[in-house]
Amino acid sequence: MWKLHANGLRTAYFLALRLLRLATPMSSRRSLLVLFVLACLIAVITVGLGVRPSSADADADLETSTQQAIEEILAEEDLPSAIWGIYVRDLQTGRVVFSRNADKNLIPASNLKLFTSATALDALGADFRYITRLFFDGSSSGSTLTGDLVIKGSGDPTFGSRHQNDDPLETWARELRESGVSRIEGRIIGDDDVFEDNPYAEGWDIRHVATESYAPGSGGLSYKDNLVELSISGSRVSSEPSGYVDIRNEIGSGRRGGGPFRVDRFVGTNTIELTGRVSSSYRGTVRIPIENPTRFTLHAFRDALEAEGITVGASLFDIDDLNSLPDYDDDEPLLIHVSPPMSEIVRRINRSSDNLYAEQVFRTFSGNGSTRGGSERVISFLNRAGVETEGLSIRDGSGLSRKDMVTPQSIVGLLDQMNQHPARQAYWNSLPEGGGSGSTLRSRLQGVPMRGKTGSLEYVRALSGYVNAPNGRQLAFAIVANNYTTGGGTIAGAADRIVRALATGQRVPADED
Repeated sequence: MWKLHANGLRTAYFLALRLLRLATPMSSRRSLLVLFVLACLIAVITVGLGVRPSSADADADLETSTQQAIEEILAEEDLPSAIWGIYVRDLQTGRVVFSRNADKNLIPASNLKLFTSATALDALGADFRYITRLFFDGSSSGSTLTGDLVIKGSGDPTFGSRHQNDDPLETWARELRESGVSRIEGRIIGDDDVFEDNPYAEGWDIRHVATESYAPGSGGLSYKDNLVELSISGSRVSSEPSGYVDIRNEIGSGRRGGGPFRVDRFVGTNTIELTGRVSSSYRGTVRIPIENPTRFTLHAFRDALEAEGITVGASLFDIDDLNSLPDYDDDEPLLIHVSPPMSEIVRRINRSSDNLYAEQVFRTFSGNGSTRGGSERVISFLNRAGVETEGLSIRDGSGLSRKDMVTPQSIVGLLDQMNQHPARQAYWNSLPEGGGSGSTLRSRLQGVPMRGKTGSLEYVRALSGYVNAPNGRQLAFAIVANNYTTGGGTIAGAADRIVRALATGQRVPADED
């Protein structure tokens, strides 16, 4: 009795497909049927004689079925018209599993964070930490400090961030009070010169920078993610920290319920206008980007000092507004704050797609605090990794710029390089798994053996990362869709099903995903 195996049946199927491809378009149905039956008989006899298909044949068959599954997904009638750039490479053999428009420049959206986080780990190291210092240049008399208190920023994105457990300004204020300080006179200065003074990268949408919490400007001295928090209670509005922004509240409220309300900020100012109507029982919170993160930090520091009972008779100054700069570089800092390591920072960048963290890191490894320097550093890293960079356009670290242009091949080349890099584990840990809690993949690709980074802008969807194929091989993939004019959900769903096809070798219909 012949013993049939799954591999034999699989061989029969693919052999049949190969024979069918040899048939001419004019072949009769009877001829096609004969070819199919013949293929099945050959496979069954082969298995019965104990002959197994070679691993090379099995890999080739799997590759063929995977390619066919992806082509079928892209050919679905309900899939909106889009420009798809897809590139998949076997990291063990180097073979290209699938390619479509792989050398075409496309807008990557937040897939650009893959480049930023990789370059950060390469240039700065997984153990790199930011240090923000508080200097004092002056004299003390009893419990009074007279002179200059200077906060020297390091570009730390975590400084006072809502995603961290401590507030360094509150900690510093408490330590000053515990050391006996009860009054501060003179100046409190914010030194943000570690970065250039341009808070936004070229190609950002003005609508984003005005009011969207995911698009705050960068700064060498940043605090609380450079966002002011507005608490809305009926028609009443308050801010935290208080007093920094100018609130123009025109919200109406009533018992019968409310309607839509708007929150607008005049770009280049800290004037925020609220209009519309809400229910008198409405309670909500919104976070809005602020202008001048340095002054924002100083304002919050004064609040923290006063909350500790310290009288502040000092004026607040951005270092750029001073005619003469304070001389404190050779002094020992009064207090310091040390950030988490870069391995944790890039984890925040990739798992949560944090734009501010990415922009701060991008300027940090630039060497001169500029976006141009950050771009040059990324390109240099890619060149050393053997990735083709001609024609690439990298304008920021987050992918918010619509002037960012990369190829699917360059994404996979980067992923391949990081798979061999000394910081491989830190990079791998930064990428969310399918269905990863608290990540951008929390509701996607549950149970699929993959790690990846999402990307989303208007008319742009991207998904790139690593996935395990059924034969145990690890694949690096890049899927980027541009230039569609429908909602992005269907596009993102198709990308997810392409990843499932890579993980299974089979097509998953849209209604089963």
